[in-house]
Amino acid sequence: MSQARTLVSPLTTADADALVSAARRAAEEQGVRIAVSVLDAGGHPLAFRRDDRAVLIAGETSTRKAFTALQLDAPTADVVDAVQPGGLFHTLPTALDRPLLFIAGGVPLHRDGRLIGAIGIGGGAPEQDHGIANAAIQEVLGG
Repeated sequence: MSQARTLVSPLTTADADALVSAARRAAEEQGVRIAVSVLDAGGHPLAFRRDDRAVLIAGETSTRKAFTALQLDAPTADVVDAVQPGGLFHTLPTALDRPLLFIAGGVPLHRDGRLIGAIGIGGGAPEQDHGIANAAIQEVLGG
């Protein structure tokens, strides 16, 4: 007998906007200028914002970090070592058509244990970007 799957609410544009706002507040507290990208479970953009004084590349890195976290269902901070020479996934960054980015700052989003999207932060040091992403998730999705 099969179990019925519980429907999980998808990530909404309201969720995405709230994540962007929470990330910007967390970054402001640290004095960091960032870009924030939020993707739904299919990898489609739901929200994006780059602070006026954030480095221009932050927009691209935030999006790639979010996409990488979504595809691997893992924080990008957790897979950095795996793509280094000799690492388990050393060839992964060049094996796919869509560019992945293995720098901390991308975090998958879950609701009721199901993957619903990802957030990516660019513009600060990698550990700052990772912390800002987690602070936003904690505030908006509760973990």
